[in-house]
This record gives sequence, structure tokens and C-alpha cells, in this order.
Amino acid sequence: MIGYMSEAAEKSGTHCPETKFFPAQPETLEETGLPVTLLEDLVLKHLLGRGVLSGRELSEVICIPYKILLPILTDLKNRMFVAHRTTAAMGDFYYNLTDQGKQSAMTAKEYSSFTGAAPVVFKDYVKSVLQQSIRNLTASVSNLKQAYADIILDEGVLNTIGPAINSGRGIFLFGDPGNGKTTIAERIRNCFTDFIYIPNTLWVDGEIVQLYDPQTHEIISDEPENKRDMRWLKIKRPFVVVGGELTMTSLDIRHNHTLKICEAPLQLKANGGTFLIDDFGRQRMSNKDLLNRWIVPLEKHFDFLVLPNGKKIQVPFDELIIFSTNLNPKDLVDEAFLRRIPYKIEILSPSLEIFQRVFEYQCQKVGIPYDAEMFSYLIQTHYQDKRPFRTCHPRDILDQVIHITTYQQVERSLTKANLDIACKNYFAALDSVQ
Repeated sequence: MIGYMSEAAEKSGTHCPETKFFPAQPETLEETGLPVTLLEDLVLKHLLGRGVLSGRELSEVICIPYKILLPILTDLKNRMFVAHRTTAAMGDFYYNLTDQGKQSAMTAKEYSSFTGAAPVVFKDYVKSVLQQSIRNLTASVSNLKQAYADIILDEGVLNTIGPAINSGRGIFLFGDPGNGKTTIAERIRNCFTDFIYIPNTLWVDGEIVQLYDPQTHEIISDEPENKRDMRWLKIKRPFVVVGGELTMTSLDIRHNHTLKICEAPLQLKANGGTFLIDDFGRQRMSNKDLLNRWIVPLEKHFDFLVLPNGKKIQVPFDELIIFSTNLNPKDLVDEAFLRRIPYKIEILSPSLEIFQRVFEYQCQKVGIPYDAEMFSYLIQTHYQDKRPFRTCHPRDILDQVIHITTYQQVERSLTKANLDIACKNYFAALDSVQ
């Protein structure tokens, strides 16, 4: 397990248990921090879309306890926005909209089409990030070995990644293509075996901001927790990956003009986890603009975002940021920025010994019997004085062998003919660009 460390313990170098964050169910409307008009609009829009719902069904879809929602429903009925359709179980009622309620629901929908769970106020989210900070986690040798158990990695690289993770300040992975930088970065997420809670949506200065992203956040399926605020989701620590498609707008709050709801930027979605900028240097923006965007967050651990109403807000920046590139960092960034990324790790091409181990491991993985004689033939014929080793080559060459033997309808095996055809197919285009 990765240990937890409080801020005081971190300064003293000692470990102590962390007080785990848990989003307790609110007891009153005041504890939610939300305006009653927001909850009224959600009730009306849900009824507009569904027709008839009981009070407890509304409580479930809005994720607000029934005892908080009931006075709101009663007030809406007294004001003739909703009516009792029939009685429901346990003193509850089925509700539907009146004509006045339909008109009000349509007006609310014009302002925002959002009909999900009630949002969490921004200040509560900020507190949760601090209590669940990734900088409170520490990784050990055993953590790293477990996280990288399925790949063959040089011991020196492994011993550098561990302290880099514990620094929580960022990592620069660089080196020739095909040597596993992206794979190494992706395995870092396996070091974090715990979970965090995040709100589905945020309530920020009158704006609803969608934080949960199913492509980024993996919900942990477990038994419902007693007295948990269901506006919060229990997820694995996030791992956000972005490549050459990264633009400056994806780092800002974006407003969906159709749904009239905001979407959180990538770095906000990555809070509490890892943010990988893959293939750095090939984004559709200048390196200078991108790096200037990161200077304050990396230095201060907070960021500034602008809401659609023009208000600037300060948000937490609590994530391990990783830059991965095939280019030399000195050609991409200046010295001042490199100082803010204290761990620069060069991923070198594998030695013959490592290359052999990777090849044998890949043979086992795809079900091709390893043949030492055929491996020697491969090296002497297709590598010696011709090209450097790359960590990805064994996987890709063996993939070619699988397709060849499948086509020929013969047993998967390493032969001179198969290796020659595979290497001819694979290296022809690669050699032409070297």
C-alpha cells in the first residue's frame, strides 16, 4: 500500500495516518450551500422531462436527501407549480407539473438544460482536494515494482521514478521514440491504489461546471456507503492523457452553448491524480505559450480560471504532471522552466541484455515459443551495425509473425523466414525516415 502523510509529518519526515475525506450527507439545506431556487429548477426540469415522479424518486435523481427536498416540494405545491398526482408509499406523493409549473420549467430549461444531480458548492470541493491531495501520498520500492511488474524496466529508471513521484512536482520523460515513455508514464497510475471522492458537478458563482468525465474518471463499484452525500462520486485517482491535440482552450473552462453548462478543463479533472502531456512539443500551440500557462500552477499549486460571466477564480492544482517527449528538453524549454520540473528522466534504448529479456517476455505473452538460436539470428541479421534496439520492436515484430503464421495456417513459431518477412515489412518504412 502507498502510505499517507500529513503536511506536518511531511515536513518532519515522519509518517502518520491521514484523516480520510468523506462527503457526509447534508442534514439541512444550509449545509448544501445551494440556493433553493436552483433545487426548485431541478425539480421542475426533471418533472418536465419525466412527467410524474414521486418525492423520493426526485430525491434520488437530484441526490438531495428527501427530508431536505420535501419542504421545497411542499412550497412548490402551495405556489401551484406542482400538484399531487396520487399517493406513494410511506406518506409520499407522486408529483406532476401544473400549467404554471410547465411554463416555469421551460424558462429554467432555457437558462440551462442541465438535469443531473445537484452540484456541490465550490468551497467544499476545494476543501476536498486539500484533504485528498496526491502530495500526501508516498511511493516505496515495493509500490513501484508492483506497478511495473508487467514490463521490463532498467533498475536505475525505476529508482528515479519513485522519488520523482514522491516529490509531487512533475516529471520530464525524454528519449528516442519507441522506448516506452508513454508506457512508463501510464504505469505510474498503478502506484496509487487508493480512491478519492469528486463532485459530479460544481456550483461556482452561479455557474454549473461539469467535473465528472467518464472518459477520465473510473467510478469504483462498491456497496453504497451509509450517510454518504450522493452528489459525490467515489473514483480511482484520475489519469488524464492529452497529446498533440492539446490546445489552450482545453485548459480553460468551456461553456456549452447548447446545454448551457460549463465543462471543467483538463487540469481540474486531473486533480488528485496524474496529468500526462504526451508527445510534448507537437501540440497545436507554441511551447512558450504552453509553458507560460504552467508556470504559476507548478510553482504555487493553484491555477486561475475564468468563468463565462468574466469572473476569475482560483482553483487547486493538485496533480503529478508528466511531460513526455521524443525531443531534447533543451530545445523545447528554457532553463527557468526546467528548474520547475526537478526530475528529468532520459529513457535510453535498451541494451542487448534488456532487449533479449523483453523479446522473451513478449514471446511468452503472445504464445510463441522462445528460441535462443532464432533470437541470435534476428540480432545478427537485422540489427548488428544496422539499427539501434527499441523497446517496442519485440512486440511489433512478433505481431508480424502472428499475422504471417495465421495467414499460412501454420503453428506460431520463430523461423528465419518468418523473422525475415516480419523485419522487411516492419523496418522498410522506418529505415527510410532515419
